Amino acid sequence: MTVEIEEALNLEKVIFIDVRTESEYEEDHILNAINMPLFMNDEHKEVGTIYKMLGKHEAIQKGFDYVSYKLKDMYLELSKLANEYDNMVVYCARGGMRSGSITNVISSLGINVYQLEGGYKSYRNFVLDYFKIAMDKKKLISVHGLTGVGKTDLLHMLEDKGIDVLDLEGLAKNSGSIFGFITFDVKSPSQKMFETEIFEKFYFSKEDLIFVESESKRVGHNSVPNEIYESMVGDCYHIILEVNLKNRVERLCRDYIYSKNEENIDDLKECINKFRKRLSNKVIDEYLELLDTKKYEEVVERYLIEYYDPLYMHSIEKYEYDEVVSFDDETKALDKVLDYYNRLLINQKEN
Repeated sequence: MTVEIEEALNLEKVIFIDVRTESEYEEDHILNAINMPLFMNDEHKEVGTIYKMLGKHEAIQKGFDYVSYKLKDMYLELSKLANEYDNMVVYCARGGMRSGSITNVISSLGINVYQLEGGYKSYRNFVLDYFKIAMDKKKLISVHGLTGVGKTDLLHMLEDKGIDVLDLEGLAKNSGSIFGFITFDVKSPSQKMFETEIFEKFYFSKEDLIFVESESKRVGHNSVPNEIYESMVGDCYHIILEVNLKNRVERLCRDYIYSKNEENIDDLKECINKFRKRLSNKVIDEYLELLDTKKYEEVVERYLIEYYDPLYMHSIEKYEYDEVVSFDDETKALDKVLDYYNRLLINQKEN
């Protein structure tokens, strides 16, 4: 039994089973899919080589050698999943032999499964096509502010309230600066996986209004899809957070130093050294001395005043803001943002 991707994504209580190799899965996969590879990476490569050199029949024979010993464990695992989910969808790269063979075998054992038509490729095409039309219906609320004002904190607070947010830094595992990798302990996703996560946030959003932190097009190693980025800087609502300098310094020290138990000081020094051409050797040596003497708040404050604020002020000043929010009192700020959001929702539904 086969199913097309749009129908599959909207099935109730559905679990996707990715039977591609681990490396294929790691590059990108349908979000929350479980990887049950028919072939290990080297096995898949060898079967492919045999197919090219000797033909389909010989490749199938070798494939059976690699698959046969895995079938029992796969059956047991799928049997457990069948008790947890109403629908299971198996997919491979293009909806061909790998997903077809395992679907047939598992179906013959009495487990109801679908085979995804077109496999992962159909999903990837669906994602890219969706981006072309996503902003026809969805609208972003872009959150602006200088470094350390708490834009990400606000997104997390909104998400805790069940509001749709697009945390690009969280998805990219990078806070978007030379220091960006320090706040995350895992590697960045592939570009395809980054786009998949953005797609899922949009496609399954509860409302057509989505909060996003104002970002450059590139976030760490990843790039925001053109259609999304153009909306972020153009046709969307813009709000700005304002926070006193002391709170900004405390927030940055929390995120980059104290939450890491000061174990990342060497990483901070390495990053700071990259600014020598921009800020002079004298200034950088002073920053490093402040770090060595654990005067963390002082070095962060100087960095903001002497570098980041002058650098980013121009991008702050180029927008007209629909709402200005003081984030010094986070509870009051959240209430104000929620009130603004609810007014937008009402206006959107009336129109």
